[in-house]
Amino acid sequence: MKLAYGKAALQFGLLSLPVTKVSTKPPLVIFVHGGCWLNAYDIGHSKALSQALTEAGYAVWSLEYRRVGDEGGGWPGSFDDIVQGVHYAQAQFEQYGVDVNRIALMGHSAGGQLALLAGEKLAGDKKAAQIQAVIGLAAITDMASYAKGSNSCQSATAQFIGASPEKAPELYQQASPSPDKIHPKTLLLQGSADQIVPTTQATDSGMPYRMVEKAGHFDWIHPQSAAYSQLILTLQEFVPL
Repeated sequence: MKLAYGKAALQFGLLSLPVTKVSTKPPLVIFVHGGCWLNAYDIGHSKALSQALTEAGYAVWSLEYRRVGDEGGGWPGSFDDIVQGVHYAQAQFEQYGVDVNRIALMGHSAGGQLALLAGEKLAGDKKAAQIQAVIGLAAITDMASYAKGSNSCQSATAQFIGASPEKAPELYQQASPSPDKIHPKTLLLQGSADQIVPTTQATDSGMPYRMVEKAGHFDWIHPQSAAYSQLILTLQEFVPL
């Protein structure tokens, strides 16, 4: 079901409940899609992942948010949307039979950067205990170093921040998750064959990570992949069904 967490047209999420009814309330996965922070890439490419997670027994709140090219999108508007979307779920989803005390916050690629930052901010929240895992899938963790790359997603980093690393180093620091401030249940999942987010974004992050050999950038959101199998095992480890 489509639910609005804010007043802007793109401040909405899709709540999907488990396919099979169970006696206990299902835990909730809050998912932040990637797409280089650009409005050319929307919530649609997370559909297969959401369906697979509901088939596995999780409720899924897949967040749409304002991105570069949208009014209010970019830094920090995109990040503010994610925090608002998480707060909405925490306040409202008990009525849908979801266990709001067992939440995994998860994001892919650029969405991983936003999810990690949101987890960092929510760690000091009065409802912090509800977030039992923060998982970054091929997440961007060092914005300044990522912006120096030449692929299309790396080239979009300055558009997202609104300036180059040389002109606004403080903004790049603010937008980079800090290993000293991250949620205590944070984990990065990275594929060794990722051609869009370098493995150093995990290995040099100072955050706990697991490397999946031969996994590519998009494998995490394709349910038939070995990377997805690792994702499910990780979810069940942090937020058991």
